Amino acid sequence: MTTLCNIHFGTAERVKDMTNNTLITSINQLMQAYQTCGFKIKAILADMQFRHIQQLIEQKGIVLNICAANENVPEIERYIRTVKERVRSIATTLPFEWYPPQLIVKMVYNCVFWLKSFPHKDGVHPTIIPRAIMTGQKIRYDKHCKVEFGTYVQTHKKHNKSMEPRTSGAIALRPSGNEQWGHYF
Repeated sequence: MTTLCNIHFGTAERVKDMTNNTLITSINQLMQAYQTCGFKIKAILADMQFRHIQQLIEQKGIVLNICAANENVPEIERYIRTVKERVRSIATTLPFEWYPPQLIVKMVYNCVFWLKSFPHKDGVHPTIIPRAIMTGQKIRYDKHCKVEFGTYVQTHKKHNKSMEPRTSGAIALRPSGNEQWGHYF
């Protein structure tokens, strides 16, 4: 989980392991996304699990500030807690007794999508959403709020002229956020 200070643009990524290569790849992708938006990363605040890549990050000219043992970055901890609360809220509305790990990941992505779709009370602007600041993309209620997470839907399936089914059942995950107002299923 990451959050850009002051703008409150949060991201989440499923990391398969905590190896140097995996963490550096994830951080490079994040830095590239921020640089595309015109931001230059000067410092990263992280906890102890990132200490083994500190030199690799600092070689890029970025200060990696590692918290002391048993300490955390307050902004990230608060963001994680908020996402967890929202994931639990979604989970209680779903009719399942067990959740596949991939569905939990998609719940997290859904929560992060919606958190950056509303202005933050401590943000740099009282009405512009973090998503619009970073990507220029805005949210439209009539397009992005058509299907709630976990809704069972029928989606279009590639087909030919046979009598085979042209739809398949799916679970709605979140809006894609693109200009065509698509959704992930």
